[in-house]
Amino acid sequence: MSSANDRESDEAQIVRAVLRLARAMRRSARAAELTGGALALIATLYRKGPLSAVALARAEGLQPQSLSRLLVRMEAGMLIERGIDPEDRRRHVITLTSRGRNALRSAMTQRREWLGSVMAERLNETERASLRAAAEIMLRIADPLEEDQAAD
Repeated sequence: MSSANDRESDEAQIVRAVLRLARAMRRSARAAELTGGALALIATLYRKGPLSAVALARAEGLQPQSLSRLLVRMEAGMLIERGIDPEDRRRHVITLTSRGRNALRSAMTQRREWLGSVMAERLNETERASLRAAAEIMLRIADPLEEDQAAD
């Protein structure tokens, strides 16, 4: 049985590991076209399809002002398009362009290749299996609503 201090220590170690892995992955993708924020937005648009700015901000937990600046850069880079919602012409929707899809594919491939290489180099099969199991658990923690919606 673990004490509260042990749990805090476990939690701190998990947070540190997730942050360090994310940082290493970002460093591995320095030459990529997408920043972390743009990558997250593009991945959401890829998964969910065209969204209003409000829905996109809500999905990403962003303030509208922060989202606006990012959307301007992404639109200038031709990663997204803003258009009129065909169902409600008063509303605008943000759509991923083919260039945005290609940039997402490239960024994800680059990250997966880096991670696969590092895992093969530093981990044995048992450790890789443990990491895959931990990833499933972490996804359940990170996206409880998406899991609930998938069950509906």
